[in-house]
Amino acid sequence: MRAPGGFGPWTAAIGLALLSLIPVAVVASAMLHPDQTLWDHLWRHVLPELLVNTFWLALGVGLGVTLLGTGLAWLTAACEFPGRKFFSWALLLPLALPAYVTAFVWIGLLDFTGALPTWLRENWGIAQLPPIRSRGGVILVMVLALYPYVYLTARAAFQGQGRRLLEAAQSLGVSRRRAFFRIALPMARPGIVAGLSLALMETLADFGTVSVFNYNTFTTAIYQAWFSMFSLPAASQLATLLICFVLALVMLEQLSRNSRNYATSARGGGGARRIVLGGANALMATTAAGLVFLLAFVIPMAQLLSWTYAIVATDLDIRYLDFAWHSLLLAAFGATLVVALALTLAYAQRQRPTPAMQFTARLATIGYALPGAVLAVGFYIPVAGLDNLLINAWHDSTGQEIGQIFGGTLAVMLLAYCTRFLAVGFGPVETGLARITRSMDEAAQVLGTTGLKRLFRVHLPMLRAPLLAATALAFVDIMKELPITLMTRPFGWDTLATRVFEMTSEGEWERAALPAVAICLVGLLPIFFLVKHSDART
Repeated sequence: MRAPGGFGPWTAAIGLALLSLIPVAVVASAMLHPDQTLWDHLWRHVLPELLVNTFWLALGVGLGVTLLGTGLAWLTAACEFPGRKFFSWALLLPLALPAYVTAFVWIGLLDFTGALPTWLRENWGIAQLPPIRSRGGVILVMVLALYPYVYLTARAAFQGQGRRLLEAAQSLGVSRRRAFFRIALPMARPGIVAGLSLALMETLADFGTVSVFNYNTFTTAIYQAWFSMFSLPAASQLATLLICFVLALVMLEQLSRNSRNYATSARGGGGARRIVLGGANALMATTAAGLVFLLAFVIPMAQLLSWTYAIVATDLDIRYLDFAWHSLLLAAFGATLVVALALTLAYAQRQRPTPAMQFTARLATIGYALPGAVLAVGFYIPVAGLDNLLINAWHDSTGQEIGQIFGGTLAVMLLAYCTRFLAVGFGPVETGLARITRSMDEAAQVLGTTGLKRLFRVHLPMLRAPLLAATALAFVDIMKELPITLMTRPFGWDTLATRVFEMTSEGEWERAALPAVAICLVGLLPIFFLVKHSDART
């Protein structure tokens, strides 16, 4: 039977794939005409530090989130201990805190003039703690901020395993510990790797956290090359190297998925008996989960609220209406575009369910793997080139001078947002469409409901929950997004995220708390969705 749909689905899918590929091509094209003087400078003074810092950051965060996320996922999915039901969802709450917010809170607390070191010096005579502004400090903060990615995917993998497999292993004389390492952990490997890849992509894309710590990576170097050296070629060539890192990570993740086949129990493991921990083991499990929750969410959020309470009377003014309005407007408009494009792509894939279409959809959603700094550079260059062509054409035809046409508007920001977060909207929509069977389409066709009419009358009502979830996720991601907003916003178009960056750049931790609290409260929206749709058996 021939798949429905003609050139329309292909046109939409290819257009969205080009939206992701254009910035990559533009950035990579800078390598076709390398500036030898520029490269000599980069190799001597910039790249060695960037390569070393990026390597250790990725390694440290990767190991940290894997150990922390996997361990907590196993505890809450397979074990029974005091507080398990609470921690099963509470350990997701750090997702509401952007990593750069967690970073400046811990620096404000643990820096030499922070509250804890000052109290220790005055009361206990402890002169100095290990420096928080260090490689270890930035790795620790990013692990606390990003471990929920691994926790979420690994926990789902552990819940999908059948307890009968572990019980069968134990009946054959395999200890519980060996059964975990030889059966449960290997079976959960795809979920762990999926969460780890997301955490590492966020690590390579991060700008705010490393900026707060003054820890130079490719994202900070791209920003400095653009706004300090005023060199788009330097920014483009650094962005090209960062793309190589990201693509290598994507290829490794894909190879890890294809190298082995995995299966789960047909009955699943969610309703089976959990391993009941008692005595010291139960105490250690509760303590470990509680300590992570305390460090990753409770202390940062409590400190933010404390700082906000201290300065809200003096710092809250009319400017914050503009910050909030700009943030909400960008997030609402961007999320609407993202979900509309995601629906278009998912529907095109449904109309033409071929391997070629699936590959095209994969290309269209690869933007999530691209750092915001790369997208900012990749879209700004062609938009600036188009502006120059239009300005020159206008001057040649009228003799009059005009300013920027697209470069000084929100166009670059919205293009970059749509490319960066299309995968965020596509996932829930694709899953929702997959639940609508072909028999429903055929029944609608028999009744004369076809094409767009079927989409609006049959599919959209059934996609209400996935569309709301996609909108909430995209809305929150855009609200807390920093590098794209910082590098491409029009003059004077400040948001809550850029306000946090400006205050933390000046060391004004207390004044950064107010906009940070607003971002965090909005960030709780997708957590509510995750909790609502999590396993009800927990």
